[in-house]
Amino acid sequence: MVRQLPSLNALRAFEAAARHLSFTKAGEELFVTQAAISHQVKALEDYLGLQLFRRLNRRLLLTDAGQAYLSPLTAALDQIAAATARLSHPKSSSALRVSVLASMAAKWLLPRLSRFRGRHPEIDILISASASRTDFNSDDVDVAIRYGPGRAYSGLEIIPMMGDRVFPVCSPKFLTEGPAMLRPQDLANHTLLHDETVEGEIQHWGRWLAHAGVTGIDTSRGPGFSDSNLALDAAAAGQGVALTRWSLAAIDLAAGRLIIPFGPIVDTDFSYFVVYPKAKADLPKVQAFADWLLEEVAADDGTIEPTISSGIRRINSL
Repeated sequence: MVRQLPSLNALRAFEAAARHLSFTKAGEELFVTQAAISHQVKALEDYLGLQLFRRLNRRLLLTDAGQAYLSPLTAALDQIAAATARLSHPKSSSALRVSVLASMAAKWLLPRLSRFRGRHPEIDILISASASRTDFNSDDVDVAIRYGPGRAYSGLEIIPMMGDRVFPVCSPKFLTEGPAMLRPQDLANHTLLHDETVEGEIQHWGRWLAHAGVTGIDTSRGPGFSDSNLALDAAAAGQGVALTRWSLAAIDLAAGRLIIPFGPIVDTDFSYFVVYPKAKADLPKVQAFADWLLEEVAADDGTIEPTISSGIRRINSL
């Protein structure tokens, strides 16, 4: 039997655009331009002899035909992805390939990883430090840990892992050396260290200072860093004051390399998520790792809290 099928690229373009109701977001998901998505959808509509979208001013709506086509098409693409994953990553493989942000790997995951290995010595873990969006169809990755708003993507399990909190940190020597460090307004007399990976988020100095009710500080000054670890290392070396997240700073705070000079301690806009293809959800190694991550977060939740340095509080009370 010869199957009469439209172009697979056209089907993928329509399915993504129909889920997002946006050619632009579909293009971002499939790593092509908005114009390419529009062209593929038009080609599919010509092939079918049907209009799949109603193109309104700045909006897209599905027609009845488009709505009827979307659900079975999404299911079919998910089945193709699942079959491909089963062939590409057979269950007999014991290695678990994990993609994670470099800062998260160094400051949170690796210090805990021995506990997972002790529980599951049969699973070898290969850690890949990357900030790029994982393409599970082409990248050799089983599970990703990502920090962001948690958007939904077809064919992926996206499990909330943990939120976070933001606060300033500096070297303990700031207690006794240099200009006063008693309140957020005193940051005007100190070097601001910038984590360039968090532009626009609450971890950006401009937004944190606004939350603290502080004005008149030039947040454009000070060195920037393309990795959160570098900003923390610079703060610990006494080169300035950094904004950081609890997940990244907890070890350095516990060791006394960093202190929190003052608040506010603010909840982040983004969260960490565990991400893996639905086709791999039944793999024991994937489920074991995801379950362990959530257990580690639950064990920390409410038991350890970021606290403002007692030394700074004593100075404030004088």
